[in-house]
Amino acid sequence: MWAAAEVSVCAEGILAELWSTCLRGNSSPLNVGWKYFFIISQCNTNSQCEACDCEGCFECCIKCLGGVPYASLVATILCFSGVALFCGCGHVALTGTLTILENHFSKVTTDHAMLTDVIQLMQYVIYGIASFFFLYGIILLAEGFYTTSAVKELHSEFKTTICGRCISGMFVFLTYILGVAWLGVFGFSAVPVFLFYNMWSTCNAINTPTVNVTDIDSICVDVRQYGIIPWNATPGRACGSTLGDICKTSDFYLSYHLYIVACAGAGATVIALLIYMMATTYNFAVLKFKSREDCCTKF
Repeated sequence: MWAAAEVSVCAEGILAELWSTCLRGNSSPLNVGWKYFFIISQCNTNSQCEACDCEGCFECCIKCLGGVPYASLVATILCFSGVALFCGCGHVALTGTLTILENHFSKVTTDHAMLTDVIQLMQYVIYGIASFFFLYGIILLAEGFYTTSAVKELHSEFKTTICGRCISGMFVFLTYILGVAWLGVFGFSAVPVFLFYNMWSTCNAINTPTVNVTDIDSICVDVRQYGIIPWNATPGRACGSTLGDICKTSDFYLSYHLYIVACAGAGATVIALLIYMMATTYNFAVLKFKSREDCCTKF
């Protein structure tokens, strides 16, 4: 919609153009109509550009894109992907591990009852981690949009307040805590990868021996030494051809590779949290600096 002043200016231009055309008498009514339409279009375009307070649509788009927190956006995508891989693959891998133990290493249910409870508890924790990081990633992305717009001063109505700076500082602290916690999760997720790798390398030694082995049955894997199941569990270990058959099962193959993917997902989440840390710390520092009344320079 036009403002009253803009309508008045456009109307004066249209009347002057039509009056000069009629006095000259060298234009047809069709040409007069096209000139009328052209002047109306020019007035509409000029009024929209003045209302947008920029030189054109391209500049408007560049200004809007300047408020996008690209670091937080990349971190959010990486965080969602890493958490999804860790939670999804870890859940299925834990189920496969329990199946392998029940079928080959601990055939008495009471021997691994505590392990079953621990695995079920870890699966419930995985559900909670997925839900929490889904919400936390969205909140951090929204906070990134707010702080980026405030830092770059894209809109004059965006003013920093003490409450806003306190919230930004809280996210900085919480992100640091989560980053340290996920470093521990990343290290913990590498443990089953190491155990399955040892078992896989032992199976390769049985199938393709590089040294002269008189008795293949002497090559064994004892799960009890890792503390997964108690020492009184039977059989507790697998040797020779039995061990080779275990490594050829789909449960072992799937669980081993899923643990690798889950470990990679945990690493991706750590990287995402590091990016969050850098972005939130920088924005908080700039907002705190600009809140000072005696600041006379800008980053």
